[in-house]
Amino acid sequence: MTARAAFGLLPPQAEIAGRMEVDGIDVTRAPALSRPAAARPAMVMQDTQAALNPLATIGRQLEQPLRRTGLGPADARLASHDLLEQVGLPEPAQIARRFSPELSGGQRQRVCIAMAVACKAPVIIADEPTSSLDVVTQAQILRLLHDVTTVPGGPGLLLITHDLHAAAHLGDRALVIEAGRIVEDAPMRQIVTNPRHPHTRDLIASAASCGIACERLYG
Repeated sequence: MTARAAFGLLPPQAEIAGRMEVDGIDVTRAPALSRPAAARPAMVMQDTQAALNPLATIGRQLEQPLRRTGLGPADARLASHDLLEQVGLPEPAQIARRFSPELSGGQRQRVCIAMAVACKAPVIIADEPTSSLDVVTQAQILRLLHDVTTVPGGPGLLLITHDLHAAAHLGDRALVIEAGRIVEDAPMRQIVTNPRHPHTRDLIASAASCGIACERLYG
């Protein structure tokens, strides 16, 4: 629901209180297409099969947002190949000619991150971006999201996840939600080293029971 609010895609019956600003603009009551480009977040979805058009090549889907930034066809094609290379996909020209069902889950997730970067959005919203990936690919995607969103002038990142370890790697600040309500709001270091709410402590304990000691990241 948080992501839907940011994108202006809440159901008509939803009741909204408060504000959510992107680039200083309250987006909770502004449909996406009526906003200036600077107030339109980009999305990295959990379901990459649904996120990508199976009937269009990867290159075509990447070139569309690049063309909207003013690039011509040839420059957009070259820029799309550069983006695919930046997200760790070798032989980008070959990947650009393929369709999403021909790619693995990790490859599709990289393509989705490349598309989010191509949009030049101020914020990337990532919804469980590693949940369907193997451990090695998860680590690669987390590292990639970190690199993309920490470069000077790069986009901010809103990560929606049940994976506390992923959140600890990527987040500066965390909102812990239980039953749809925020129960703790604090810097990530405090969340993992000195949790105050019982639900947060349960999350830390659950991660520890799986051998994941998030507090070691701040040791």
